[in-house]
Amino acid sequence: MKKIILIRHAKSAWDNPWLSDHDRPLAERGLRDAPKMAKRLKKRGIYPDLFLSSTAIRAAETARIIAKELEFPEEEIICEKNLFHASPNAILKYIHQQKDSKNTLFLVGHNPGFNDLIEYLGGKIENLPTSGQFGFKLKSEHWKDFGPKTAEVWFVDFPKKKT
Repeated sequence: MKKIILIRHAKSAWDNPWLSDHDRPLAERGLRDAPKMAKRLKKRGIYPDLFLSSTAIRAAETARIIAKELEFPEEEIICEKNLFHASPNAILKYIHQQKDSKNTLFLVGHNPGFNDLIEYLGGKIENLPTSGQFGFKLKSEHWKDFGPKTAEVWFVDFPKKKT
């Protein structure tokens, strides 16, 4: 069974107004929440076979923190510039292109694309918070089939959620 975890980047810093949106690093809260949420994945026994991330600094830093906690090789994280503020269709395009030999995909990205994709796939969420995780199971063995008819909500988790 294929599984995908959409992970919104951790909280970013806004203290340098001269940085472009793409180049904002993680804030203190983000540096605290990202490993905390990775530990929750570890506790559930959820590990990636494939790790995709937006190239935005805050997303790539989040991916590296999670990878370190889960002992996933940092050099195997695939950073894709077209995932930066991607639309649901663009995100789905990348999911559909993945090799079926990979069963669990982590994807670190942004809102509003993630919120819209979650809704499109039948998930219910008002807003995926920073460091939030939304997991889907796929009722197919082929990534190209991932869509509203084959996606099943698996779990939702975020830093302020009681565990």
